[in-house]
Amino acid sequence: MKTLDRRLASPWRRSAAAAVAGALPVLAFPGPALWWWVWVALVPWLLLARTAPTWKRAAYDGWCGGFGFMLAMHHWLLPNLHVFTFVIAALLGALWAPWGWLVRRLLGGAPSVRRVAASLVVLPSGWLAVELVRSWEGLGGPWGVLGASQWQVAPALRLASVGGVWLLSFLVVAVNVAVAALVAVRRARVPALAGLVATAAATSAAWVWSPRPDTDERVAIAVVQPGVVAGRDSADRRFDREEELTRRLADRDLDLIVWGESSVGFDLADRPDLARRLTALSRETGADILVNVDARRSDKPGIYKSSVLVGPDGPTGERYDKMRLVPFGEYVPARSLLGWATSVGEAAGEDRRRGSEQVVMDAGDGLRIGPMVCFESAFPDMSRRLAADGAEVLLAQSSTSTFQHTWAPEQHASLAALRAAETGRPMVHATLTGVSAVYDANGARIGSWLGTDASASRVYEVPLTHGSTPYVRYGDWTLHAALLILAAWAAAEGVRAVRLRRSAPPPPAPPARTAHGSGVRPGH
Repeated sequence: MKTLDRRLASPWRRSAAAAVAGALPVLAFPGPALWWWVWVALVPWLLLARTAPTWKRAAYDGWCGGFGFMLAMHHWLLPNLHVFTFVIAALLGALWAPWGWLVRRLLGGAPSVRRVAASLVVLPSGWLAVELVRSWEGLGGPWGVLGASQWQVAPALRLASVGGVWLLSFLVVAVNVAVAALVAVRRARVPALAGLVATAAATSAAWVWSPRPDTDERVAIAVVQPGVVAGRDSADRRFDREEELTRRLADRDLDLIVWGESSVGFDLADRPDLARRLTALSRETGADILVNVDARRSDKPGIYKSSVLVGPDGPTGERYDKMRLVPFGEYVPARSLLGWATSVGEAAGEDRRRGSEQVVMDAGDGLRIGPMVCFESAFPDMSRRLAADGAEVLLAQSSTSTFQHTWAPEQHASLAALRAAETGRPMVHATLTGVSAVYDANGARIGSWLGTDASASRVYEVPLTHGSTPYVRYGDWTLHAALLILAAWAAAEGVRAVRLRRSAPPPPAPPARTAHGSGVRPGH
């Protein structure tokens, strides 16, 4: 241990160690998907920050760990954004600097039992505050939220129906804090074990008492995934391939067919031939087709990404324009300042336009669907709003073709499991090039994935549900509780500081001065 302390005495070595420690939780996400790992993955980072020699160093440990986490979580952006990936990771990593300071404040030195007990709720609340800030669309959205690593764990998904992915993040951090305290603080055994027992009890209670969606009828939904189509005239050739795959679905008694993001590269008003071909496909298959148009609109200026529903009589008029755009991929934030990003990577040359509101569509035979586009499926509030507005099936149309053969496609597909469990509504994740997946209202996968090597269409029998989950009814109560915990802790610290200041002995009075300016000596 002393040898390790000497090695970490170097600021550069300590910073590198913090970056590595911060990157460890990423192994719990797809592709490795070692979901169990995240329950202890933060421990090295916590142990490092608690031993920081100064408050400033603890904040640096938080920053470096956040940099490592963000870089590892988004490493697949490197071929496209190049050096700008490091800039983004450094900027977002700074959000964890206060968290590093908080770790040292609560667990540093020889903490009292009270401080350890407080750390079990304050440190998870601090982590949630970081996730809340970085979940803002302009900072990249909630990609890599810690709780999302539990997308394939049934008890965790049940918890998500109660408090959303935020509740999972809170409990994951709380368990890591308890383990770190058990390892490093002898007197922490009782509160740490109590924290572990409380987490197990919460999970068990959610499993037993949280309401489960009531299943109604089943609907047949087909996903069309054309695969990679690149090169000259790719938009036309992709449409041809999607048309071919869709035609194979005739006589399957379908309720809906879903194409991926940017599946149509032309505005249908400008290309009536494509609208006629889609209408014919709807008649042949007996189902409405939800396509995604990525093109300059003829009725208003700018490029939009829009989910458009086409029925046997043509476009139905149901349309959703994507509201939350991918920073740098679909627009450049503060383009006047950061426009140089287009010269060092594949940032958007022209900003796409935003839609103004979410839409629930009526797709043949009264099926109500809630479309989202691309990384909008990462935002819990969007799927929650669609479920509250009456959507029976949630849909995400996506394209991760730029990131084929990386961890990104599987990470993106896994988010649909969380959104389904949170809302108690089945969710379809349809892509151009994989991974496409469908989940039931409990977040369990229906059928098999369409991987990144597939060019196919597949039909899924999706059970519809009714009822409402606690998360849909009560929203982000976990985040609100975390902010209240932080506020209460800050207030208690303020009161404690005032009391210490009042109880401290007054400083000695300066000696009295004589008229000639010399100090008066006692007894004279």
